[in-house]
Amino acid sequence: METLSLQNPLFATYVVAATLMILEVVAMSWLTVYRMMAENAGFRSPEDLRKTPLNRSPDPRQLAPNDRVERIRRIQMNDPENIPFFLVAGFLYVLTGPPLWLAQLLLYAYAVSRLLHFAAYLGARTHDTRAALWTIGSLIPVFMSCRALLAALGY
Repeated sequence: METLSLQNPLFATYVVAATLMILEVVAMSWLTVYRMMAENAGFRSPEDLRKTPLNRSPDPRQLAPNDRVERIRRIQMNDPENIPFFLVAGFLYVLTGPPLWLAQLLLYAYAVSRLLHFAAYLGARTHDTRAALWTIGSLIPVFMSCRALLAALGY
């Protein structure tokens, strides 16, 4: 069985977790646009005030920050700070040939921690709650990266 094959349960586990994270990142862009349109506010660029079929009554107040739109933007901005590192670390970790149960635990725990972090942020939970979920999601790629480094060094 080849390592980088969907027939390999280890690689398939990575593909599932990575795909979920990629879809979450893409969905955040759509959620941001949806929230801006629903609030009719939180637009970013002056050209957004041009009259169009989607903005029939432009108003300079549309460029003012909107708390509901900004919350989504903060969530969206958090993803590129975290998920790309997971995608690379997870891929390198899979190449080390770890036990399937451990890889499943780590990869799925990361995906769940990020989705719960999203829900906590969206639901305006306390920083402590978000930080706990973020910490889980930040330690997993660190572990996977260290394991990949050790494997590359022959340990």
